[in-house]
Amino acid sequence: MLLPVLFLSFLSFASATPRPLVLWHGLGDSATSKGMLEFAQEIRGVHPGIFIHSVYLDEDLDKDRRAGFYGNVNEQVEAAAEQISAIPELADGFNALGFSQGGQFLRAYVERFNSPPVHNLITFGSQHTGVSDVGVCGPRDLLCQIARRATKAGVYSPWAQENLVQAQYFRDPANLAAYYAANHFLTSINNELVDSRNTTYARNLASLNTLVLIKFTEERTVVPAESSWFGSEIVEDDVAYGSQHVLESGRTMLSMREQPLYQEDWIGLRELDERGGIEFLECKGQHMQIGDCWEDIVRQYAS
Repeated sequence: MLLPVLFLSFLSFASATPRPLVLWHGLGDSATSKGMLEFAQEIRGVHPGIFIHSVYLDEDLDKDRRAGFYGNVNEQVEAAAEQISAIPELADGFNALGFSQGGQFLRAYVERFNSPPVHNLITFGSQHTGVSDVGVCGPRDLLCQIARRATKAGVYSPWAQENLVQAQYFRDPANLAAYYAANHFLTSINNELVDSRNTTYARNLASLNTLVLIKFTEERTVVPAESSWFGSEIVEDDVAYGSQHVLESGRTMLSMREQPLYQEDWIGLRELDERGGIEFLECKGQHMQIGDCWEDIVRQYAS
């Protein structure tokens, strides 16, 4: 009887081992910042023995932070995919958690690569349908202030679309023609351009077990905040689906389920949703003020 007991004990241990977890930090942060390292350690307190990898674009902390403001996002996602594929511990798949813009970058990884595959994708305050304004910087954050001014000055210029990260997910609902013509990142991962629509993106995103979309209740950085739930800001002439929702801010919104991206299932959201694979959650507070909101989410979806 000893051998079966040992075998069952092994199975119990194996099933209890959490999947590896990949993190991607947000704007103004880096993979090895104090905050990211502390967060990873807190996750290990919830899931002892978990393997965690934090995506970096440069091993130097300051250069990695700078890459969150300046660079070509398509190239950054490709570099992250190469990095992930080279890590043996991730070879059988992993859960992924992205902060702010790191969330839509991980979604781009899922849609374009997903090898090794992602099981659950968790996004905190991510700009899935873009932003229509650039977030306010801290008074002493010179790097952010320079990038913000450059983005607002010429968001759809070729230089901005190649070099300013925030510009590459800036979606002006009053100037969609310029957005469609200039943008090569957000239009791509949202399959907005008919002539270049990629069915692989929909197949890969729909392969997720769960997509966890987290919005902050007092969001002021992501404009509109509903972008974190795939809500899309529109102008009246663009209303072709669903009903309008005029917010207190005066912006007009369509929810995820009311827009063509979902109804025509450009990226697999509808398929994922119809089998119960999307969770809409909220964290109380402003952008990235996670507090203790993360723990139950990580406990359930990063195990």
